[in-house]
Amino acid sequence: MRKINCLIVDDEPIARQGIKEYCDQIPVLNVIALCKNAIIANEHLQSHEIDLVFLDINMPLITGLEWLKTLQKSPLVVITSAYSEHALESFDFDVIDYLVKPIPFDRFLKAVNKAERLLNSKDTVENLFIKTSNSIKKITVEDILFLESMQNYVKIITKEEVIVSHSTLKQMLEQLPEDLFIQTHKSYVVAKDKVNEIVGNQILIYQYKIPISVRLKKEVVTKLMQ
Repeated sequence: MRKINCLIVDDEPIARQGIKEYCDQIPVLNVIALCKNAIIANEHLQSHEIDLVFLDINMPLITGLEWLKTLQKSPLVVITSAYSEHALESFDFDVIDYLVKPIPFDRFLKAVNKAERLLNSKDTVENLFIKTSNSIKKITVEDILFLESMQNYVKIITKEEVIVSHSTLKQMLEQLPEDLFIQTHKSYVVAKDKVNEIVGNQILIYQYKIPISVRLKKEVVTKLMQ
């Protein structure tokens, strides 16, 4: 598994440690350094191959956005700020996400998944890291057959197993490649290339029968035919 080398840049020790603890829960992340300002972060950027930076904005000496202006080639950046008013300006610097403190873990995980997809965009296989009841589990996107919503949980049915994630179907959809998956019902999302047949208002994937809602039937058929 290719590790994602990252920096945590924040002037508040508690905030740095909190993000570090989140990173420690996600196996793909390799924290190179915790930096109390952008000057220290810049030194690590010069001496290490950094893939991802978790960056605060309001810091002494130089703000996070001012630092980004100085970089000729920036790694992927996720803003971690206590203030939402800089969100629009920050996206002028091609940051990939903007997280407002206090940051929920599932929101942090979504940003990491996005970063990994971007870093692996040239690869044919992509992975997701899913929060289960007692661990963070890596799932290969190619293995997913379909997803079933269970209120605040999602069952992920793969070729080999069924995984229950502490997430919602909406949150899962936001992380999955849009061109590979399609929602067939308010409670179901299927992998397009795994569909064997459509029979009436059902999709057949191996031994599974997944419902198609009347409202979505036309859209589902159209997308599957493309």
